[in-house]
Amino acid sequence: MSVQSVVLWTLMGAVTSVFGAEAGVSPVRKPSEPPPIKSSWDDLLDGVKTPQEWRRRKEVLRKRYLELIRDDRKPAKPPLDVKTHETVTVDGVYVRKLISYNVEADERAHAYLAVPLKLEGRAPGIVALHGTYKQGKERAAGLVDDPNKAYLDHLARRGYVVIAPDHFVAGHRIPPEGPYETGRFYKKHPEWTAVGKFTYEHSIAVDVLQSLEQVDADRIGALGHSLGGHGTYFLAAYDERIRASACNCGGSFFRHNPQVDAWSRDHWYVYLKHIRPGLLRGELPPIDVHEIIALIAPRAFLELSGLNDGDPAKQRQRVLMNMKIMEVYEMEKAPQNFAFYVHGQGHSINYESRALIYAWMDKHLKPPAATQARRVGE
Repeated sequence: MSVQSVVLWTLMGAVTSVFGAEAGVSPVRKPSEPPPIKSSWDDLLDGVKTPQEWRRRKEVLRKRYLELIRDDRKPAKPPLDVKTHETVTVDGVYVRKLISYNVEADERAHAYLAVPLKLEGRAPGIVALHGTYKQGKERAAGLVDDPNKAYLDHLARRGYVVIAPDHFVAGHRIPPEGPYETGRFYKKHPEWTAVGKFTYEHSIAVDVLQSLEQVDADRIGALGHSLGGHGTYFLAAYDERIRASACNCGGSFFRHNPQVDAWSRDHWYVYLKHIRPGLLRGELPPIDVHEIIALIAPRAFLELSGLNDGDPAKQRQRVLMNMKIMEVYEMEKAPQNFAFYVHGQGHSINYESRALIYAWMDKHLKPPAATQARRVGE
């Protein structure tokens, strides 16, 4: 065969290997072992090989978390002094009350509380956290805006006692400067954080639920979307009374985040004021979201997110983050208590997401019979 023929056959082979599939020629594929997936989230368990080592790591992470939100700057907890301002019966299914209670010595929170009318024994309770919306608890109750976000109404109809508190700069507590303005908060508490404030208040909402005779104090859950989504994992990591929780389209992490300074703006809603100097120097806090969520283990946690909710590259990192969190649940011998759902519906809480969240609560907060499948005729 001539040199020209060899070259021609070589070129034809190369073309076939590159375009074989398009030309109808199947590529040759070989069996292989799955390659390890490496990511920056591996630091969660770096150097941790045993459950005992994880428990020690967990103590360190909890300390860092409380330092991040400056929990030691919170005020003394006052007596609840729950008051009812309005009572409405909804469709003969549940009673909705507008209540208020103390969160600081000189500050009261307002919330809607829903109690089903036909309860058999004590019911599970849910803290339902709204997103960044001026009339927060009204939307959670289904009274205004998007009915997809009417968690209080949906869950009360499923047999839960539900409290939907206003965020501390929304609803009944909008500052004179406008909704979600935190300037007055930081003047009152210059060393605290907005994250510490809302997490502490949401923990007090758990106190309210546990004070009710209709509620089983050992079956408390939490859920939320957007601001309420990351409020949920901040609360569940903070308060071990939360037995099951679900974060829908919650806040972003610190690493791999071109907008990380949004966690510490110089105006409007300022989550963590004290970390701003470090962020401006290019320094991230010593704890990140994957480590905060890991503090929830082995208690039940469900994470839902949209791959097209903002920066797609950043949201794909969320998948890797959740895979690493699953390893923590496996180490805690509770893999059944962690799950994540990823979709392409952006920053939403549409039907499928709600169905998963509510089923998650049913599975982890209701008796096994409530979710058990049965054969026909049984």
